[in-house]
Amino acid sequence: MTPISIVIITLNEEKRIGRLLDDLSKQSHRNFEVIVVDSNSDDNTCLVAQGFEHALPALTVHNMQQRGASLGRNTGARLAQHERLLFLDADVRLAPTFLTNALYELDQRKLDVAGAYMGAENLSMGYRLGYAAFNTGLFLTAFFFPTAVGACLFSTRRVHEDIGGFDESIVLCEDCDYAKRAAKTWRWRMIPVSFWFDPRRLEQEGFMKMGMTYLKANVRRFFKGEMRNNEMEYKFGHYKDVN
Repeated sequence: MTPISIVIITLNEEKRIGRLLDDLSKQSHRNFEVIVVDSNSDDNTCLVAQGFEHALPALTVHNMQQRGASLGRNTGARLAQHERLLFLDADVRLAPTFLTNALYELDQRKLDVAGAYMGAENLSMGYRLGYAAFNTGLFLTAFFFPTAVGACLFSTRRVHEDIGGFDESIVLCEDCDYAKRAAKTWRWRMIPVSFWFDPRRLEQEGFMKMGMTYLKANVRRFFKGEMRNNEMEYKFGHYKDVN
């Protein structure tokens, strides 16, 4: 059973982090550690996470004084004990066989870095069609211009250290930049496993608006490179807690 370090970044996620940690406690694959890296939340995110210490014996909760998605992922990677890494956002949900299936695919395909597809179970037909289009884009671009969803991204310590981790100067599409740089020298593909995440992001931003934002961002990246001067403003953890 391949050991894996799971890095979860959080910011004011007291109502959601417990759901993900509960999912992890029910995984059929058991050889993993969980590292929750909190961006100095204003709520009880860390307390909720610490409440899972019995269900997840290999659990670490680390509080940062600064905030940032890339900073949190890089911090978690430095704390990781295992070679295989999985980066997750706090509002992700996973099926009990997720780790088993994902690690099997990674091993069979001999992949160093990999992305997963977004699941749309229990969502409306409009969301399902949108997710299908987005997942198709992830699959196709994997062969010439890798893009990824940082909410669920596999890597390794060797890859992470070789490419210098996530670029902390990039606020939008830092996950796509990570995949693109990694794919230059390491084996990268999308694998046929899926995760779910809270649709509040889409509901608050607007499905079409968010889709167009990421489409515009990646077209910009393809022709002009990464965005490091806040050309398209994006704020980490800005979504409101509505349930």
